[in-house]
Amino acid sequence: MTERLYLADDTVTAFEATVERVLSDPDRLVLDRTHFYPTGGGQPHDTGTIRVADGGDAATDRSDGGGTARWRVVDVQMRDTVYHEIEPLGGENGENGESDGAADAAEPPPLPEPGTDVVCEIDADRREAHSRYHTAQHLLSALLLDEFDARTTGNQLYADRARLDAEYGRFTDDDLDRIEARLNELVADGRPVSSYTMDRETAEATLDTDRTRIDLLPDSIEELRIVEIAGQDAEDEPYDRTACAGTHVANTADVGEVVVTGRETKGPDEERVRFALAEHVDAD
Repeated sequence: MTERLYLADDTVTAFEATVERVLSDPDRLVLDRTHFYPTGGGQPHDTGTIRVADGGDAATDRSDGGGTARWRVVDVQMRDTVYHEIEPLGGENGENGESDGAADAAEPPPLPEPGTDVVCEIDADRREAHSRYHTAQHLLSALLLDEFDARTTGNQLYADRARLDAEYGRFTDDDLDRIEARLNELVADGRPVSSYTMDRETAEATLDTDRTRIDLLPDSIEELRIVEIAGQDAEDEPYDRTACAGTHVANTADVGEVVVTGRETKGPDEERVRFALAEHVDAD
């Protein structure tokens, strides 16, 4: 089982690992440890690159006779372990990791053998955007529960927008204005965000399940990672306490200004709220 390092520290975007398994159709690597986040909990997977460590047997094993064997990580999935789907990159890369013409014409490097040491780098901008949106979603879930008695039923994050589904009749335009204003107050408060692990039985017995949303997790998950957003004052109860394996910023101030961009009815007593970081709304 791959050691999922992002659960303990979701700020790391460069690390070393060892290949444990190699699979094809599509090409995938299983590493002994990873900071790459796999798709789950409404958060998309990380992308990035993996290259053979300097001095490795496959480090210069390319048909053009030189360069470093490297691959683009295009998908990450968690099943029985973490699978990193990869595509080859040349030794010389242009902006945003795109291969140059010479590399495109070359034969791709052979996949690394099990036991190969590799250097991994996560796309930091994509990770940061997901972390900001995920923290904003936690704030929004807590806000809707506190002020509208609306329980979150699902969410989906992207690198430039997000949405949240909640049990509620219908949000009015005034409601959306109020939600946006309050959400940005919580962001501006600069509340610390932290995480710790707890076994599921203890969590279900001692924590508010409406807030932790444990029931949304598969029964197979027995140890939970709890993410907390601090209360307004140090002695206050956490504003939000949620079972979540996703990545988050360290302080709500790192989220930045949030814009509620709209709503729609998803079914009887279920509303969808759409939101985005202000910089992404301005970019449109």
